[in-house]
Amino acid sequence: MTKTTDFTMSRRSLFGTALKGAAGAALGAALPAAMMRPAAAAERITVADPGGPYSPAFRKAFYDPFEKATGIQVVNVAREAEPTAQFKAIVETGSYSWDVCTLTLSARDILAKQNLLEPLNLPAADAPGLMPEALTGQWMGTDVYSTILGYRSDKFASKAPQSWADFWNVETFPGRRSLRKNPIDTLEQALLADGVPLDALYPLDVDRAYKSLDRIRQHIAVWWTGGAQSTQLIQSGEVDMIALWNARAQAAIDGGAPVKISWGQGLYSIEGWGIPKGNPRADAARQFIKFCADPQRQAVFTEVLAYGPTNLKAYDSIPKERAQALPTFPANLKQMTIAKEDWWGANRSKMSERFNAWILG
Repeated sequence: MTKTTDFTMSRRSLFGTALKGAAGAALGAALPAAMMRPAAAAERITVADPGGPYSPAFRKAFYDPFEKATGIQVVNVAREAEPTAQFKAIVETGSYSWDVCTLTLSARDILAKQNLLEPLNLPAADAPGLMPEALTGQWMGTDVYSTILGYRSDKFASKAPQSWADFWNVETFPGRRSLRKNPIDTLEQALLADGVPLDALYPLDVDRAYKSLDRIRQHIAVWWTGGAQSTQLIQSGEVDMIALWNARAQAAIDGGAPVKISWGQGLYSIEGWGIPKGNPRADAARQFIKFCADPQRQAVFTEVLAYGPTNLKAYDSIPKERAQALPTFPANLKQMTIAKEDWWGANRSKMSERFNAWILG
């Protein structure tokens, strides 16, 4: 995600990173025989995850159960917010300090185009329940995050905003507003507010988006630049409605703030696992990634992380109250669309320049 090379930031990490399974015997019984073969005592893989709450959540959901099932030790390290430059260096130098790494869609596409990803050899038939968008020949999505509209329920007790048209409607829904200081998501929200259907967003009509932004500009109290800031703004009541990542809104809710989420017209994206090309431990890494497709294992990380599992069968194991707070809960998912990283990959630099000029103008 840097501008000096062709490595560019994902929609979530450009200005900040967003915030019970079955018993071991039952899990082991469900695993293929090849995965259950005891591994050599010294065999291990190193997994690069985003750190923070991810590490303990993934340790509980994936790392420890995989070790128990296969004998392959999992050592996790926190990667940088944008790992593509590190990933490229690992492959080009042959110094495989990582065996598996979490990648957003944009990072995946960048690495795939440069032939830096190892094939997974994981057909869809071997991962039943997995969202179609969550599997390619070189990458498997593990969790889903989304940009949504969050609002204060104490401010909007009788009638709440449910769409970006409502967010733009300052007469019917008066109050302090906040948008992300970034063209990513903000341009889409402006178009949705102007009446563009969710399934007809891309390619973005940029001129129309700016005409829409011109109408709301004077009503934006804060342009936020980091995930923690967005949580604080809505949790403290400094703003009454805000565009933010769902886990950031959930953090305010979990903190006791009177905040609610509107999933309507949300934009979701996926992150998941990739293996550096030529990795000498690729076979063990592939076993690990296939293990992470298991719906019961994915259900476990949702206990800590307010992200959606990519295997929708996981909802059979997630309590209903928690399930309703996750992006891939069926009732939420059907109200949203996946953000088109290919469009942003081709237009990001130009869009950033125009947006920055507009903000200053």
